[in-house]
Amino acid sequence: MSVPAEPLRLLGVRKTFGDLVALDDISFEVGRGSTTVLLGPSGSGKSTLLRCINLLEKPDAGQIDLGDGPIDVGGKLSGRTVRTIRSRSTMVFQQFNLFPHLTALGNVVLAPIESRGLPRPAAEERGRELLEKVGLGDKTDAYPDRLSGGQQQRVAIARALAMDPDFLLFDEPTSALDPELAAEVVAVLADLAAENRTLVVVTHSLAFARRVADRVVFLEDGRILQDGTPEEFFGSEDARLRRFRDVIGSV
Repeated sequence: MSVPAEPLRLLGVRKTFGDLVALDDISFEVGRGSTTVLLGPSGSGKSTLLRCINLLEKPDAGQIDLGDGPIDVGGKLSGRTVRTIRSRSTMVFQQFNLFPHLTALGNVVLAPIESRGLPRPAAEERGRELLEKVGLGDKTDAYPDRLSGGQQQRVAIARALAMDPDFLLFDEPTSALDPELAAEVVAVLADLAAENRTLVVVTHSLAFARRVADRVVFLEDGRILQDGTPEEFFGSEDARLRRFRDVIGSV
């Protein structure tokens, strides 16, 4: 497992889509070995922020520091810089995005072989270990259409781990799943957090935030409304946070 020597820092990140300000002067730090949960209403900028971390969305302004010094991501970026930033993190999406023509093992080993030149035998050995890790050691030869949604998401997590990233980014990893299948994925994320991997998770699950998070960042209208511990978030008497907790907790 790769552990970053320094925290991930975002400094003054701004992102617009036409007249819409999606992110407005976002600055925060993700400590190494910690789990940061991004909460907030739909349209608050959570997923956009996650995508800006690895430049799936390019910010209009701001800096990203991965421990080697701040990089101005609002200016013109070389292909090398983009590849460097993206190589440090791997994203797990809401909709799994598995290749339907590849088995579970095939999905896990593809990127290490194609992107990093890992020999297939070594990639497959590591892939089998990771599928075992997420509870799918008996599904290596199964195709995605033979897997439940929770199993597909766990394959996607194994695929992300195969790239040995410094930071794992999760965009609503359980929102497409029913509660029972979501619980399977949450258990895997909790195991990863217990290993002191560095996770940034966009979610609407207050239970996950309470159980797993070291830190909760609450966004609204593209700005950070609160940044603190789970105890601070759940204990806050702020009217907006209380309303959010009441509404989400009742769903």
